Amino acid sequence: MNSEQFEKIRSGLGFFAALDQSGGSTPGALAEYGIPKDRYSSDAEMFDLVHAMRTRVITSPAFDGTRILAAILFEQTMERDIDGVPSAQYLWQRKNVVPFLKVDLGLADEANDVQLMKPITTLDDLIERAQQHRIFGTKMRSVIKDANEAGIAAIVDQQFEYADRIRAAGLVPIMEPEVSITSPHKEQAETLLRDAIHQRLEALPADAVVMFKITIPTKPGLYGSVASDPRVLRVLALSGGYSRDEACALLAQDPTITASFSRALLEGLTAEQTDEQFNAQLEASIAEIYQASVRRQTA
Repeated sequence: MNSEQFEKIRSGLGFFAALDQSGGSTPGALAEYGIPKDRYSSDAEMFDLVHAMRTRVITSPAFDGTRILAAILFEQTMERDIDGVPSAQYLWQRKNVVPFLKVDLGLADEANDVQLMKPITTLDDLIERAQQHRIFGTKMRSVIKDANEAGIAAIVDQQFEYADRIRAAGLVPIMEPEVSITSPHKEQAETLLRDAIHQRLEALPADAVVMFKITIPTKPGLYGSVASDPRVLRVLALSGGYSRDEACALLAQDPTITASFSRALLEGLTAEQTDEQFNAQLEASIAEIYQASVRRQTA
């Protein structure tokens, strides 16, 4: 584990950029960027376009490690170059941004009001390639639709089982059990999730290092006891469908979580913008998210 990266994640001021849209979510991300489906005719073209979008974000003068602690990458992004340099290497060496990798393969069908992850059959291979690219950690996402205790327990069990394998390889896992912002019993689901996380955390060895990425909770500070566990490096928050303004307003109320935004970060960016317009919009977005995070982290 890179000690300089560890310290940046542990104590740095800033937020995470989630640039990990994969096959299922890429068309939506491109559409919001102003590239509809009729502009490409194959997955290869689609991934070329989204890599060009991510490259434009990462190479922007607005994007650097003074405000962005880390970036979460999609597998194909990790395997590609930015300005002739492998993406993860570019992030750390050129931008001082810690690289993470999304490792899940999408969601299983809903059962017990949750969607578990599909089996991560490629995990060993992904871990090996992540190590070659000097990736610091991983991220994997499941979804909770309602306050179903059995379903939430299954989500947390699955996340921790994969996290154990990731930790054993020397990487830091981010577990992302997202609670849908449309859940009819969102606050109750979040309380069940927090309690289930605590049960599994207590069984970890004292030297374990893990992270979580959760929906901004209805009750500010709900995950404070998770964030203060010495084995938890940081608790992140996803924007979850909120607009950037909404997400930042909610984030600023909670002194225990750090932004890890995707949609909210890229909101307002389009392919048709000039570089000047694009960089100005990205600067405004990063500044807003950073200010919400700094208020949170210095509260």
